[in-house]
Amino acid sequence: MRMNSFREFFALERNILVLLLVIVAVGMGEELWSRFIPKYLEILGAGTWVIALYGTLKDILDAIYQYPGGWLSDRLGRRRALMLFILLAMVGYVIYLVGGTWVWILIGTVFVMAWSSLSSPAVFAIIGDTLPQERRSTGFGVQSILKRVPIVVAPGIGGLLVASFGFLYGMQVGFIITLILAAIAIVVVHRLYVDQQVSSHDSSSFRTIWRDMDPHLKRLLAADCLARWAEGIPKVFIVLYVINILQMTPAQFGWLTSIQMIASILVYIPIAKLSDRLNRKPFILLTFAFFALFPLGLVSSANVGLIVFAFILGGLREIGEPARKALIVDLAKAASRGRAVGAYYLVRGLVVFPASIVGGWLWTMSPQLPFYAAFALGVAGCILYSLWGTDNKSITA
Repeated sequence: MRMNSFREFFALERNILVLLLVIVAVGMGEELWSRFIPKYLEILGAGTWVIALYGTLKDILDAIYQYPGGWLSDRLGRRRALMLFILLAMVGYVIYLVGGTWVWILIGTVFVMAWSSLSSPAVFAIIGDTLPQERRSTGFGVQSILKRVPIVVAPGIGGLLVASFGFLYGMQVGFIITLILAAIAIVVVHRLYVDQQVSSHDSSSFRTIWRDMDPHLKRLLAADCLARWAEGIPKVFIVLYVINILQMTPAQFGWLTSIQMIASILVYIPIAKLSDRLNRKPFILLTFAFFALFPLGLVSSANVGLIVFAFILGGLREIGEPARKALIVDLAKAASRGRAVGAYYLVRGLVVFPASIVGGWLWTMSPQLPFYAAFALGVAGCILYSLWGTDNKSITA
């Protein structure tokens, strides 16, 4: 009985459990090295503009992979789609491992992004298929926690690998570990995931999906785009700012990232439960507010204590993410859920992808400028959603 109550409280249905195991396995591998890639590029001879290009490439891929990922999830079924996405990412890990120049890192990124981006609509769809509306924020809260557990643990380990073996060999050890964990994830999906019967797949085109998208969802998307500009402008330069400007070590940066994720984890379930019971809007609004406060806090940091506080603010950016994701699923039709989520993220990604290039341009003028610009855009997104956001209690599943 206790186990059933535990699973009920945390929305741990069978397929959710399988999904969480895969997220932890692949995430643990990728987080060993992903946050050090900008510094890795610098060591391989890449300049500021190449590093900005890397961030932009990730943002473009994150955008254009979303809708195909949703289409494949609806067409192939969630199980086969997940296995395909992991296999494609493994190709990227191999390229990272054997490629010796920054050019190969950019090429490998085309495949590596298959997991984080192609799989995103499938993850949303699995939670939407499995859980009713009144439990979806909790489902996304648990998913968000397990997604960030690797970010708490792995960057610190990655920093130790770099410290022990040097940047080049330490990163390569991380790539090998990631390949092993991804192979385990494929076996888990193949043996344990059970495809569910959902509403019949329809053949609606992207244009139809977008035209029929709920206006409430489009309003959320508009504010979300501004918040993601606030995230995207300084994103690839955070590691450089912390290591080069604030004079922290790679290992210290890894532990700062862990502190950021712990702050996120501590608020996920309580806030997700409240958002299921009450209204999702205030929690989404808090998320947008912290998107503005994090870059301001980091650029204003004058000592270690303030740097730690800034990363705690960064963790609190996730306070309303389960509510935001649940609202997206609430507003998406079951028969086209994967594509609707993919369309949302495709549009968001296409709007946001120039942010890293803008960040690079601002960085060349002053390392502080990207962070001040991010703060201004974050405030704009917060104001927009406060005026235009939707009360989800008027929405039916």
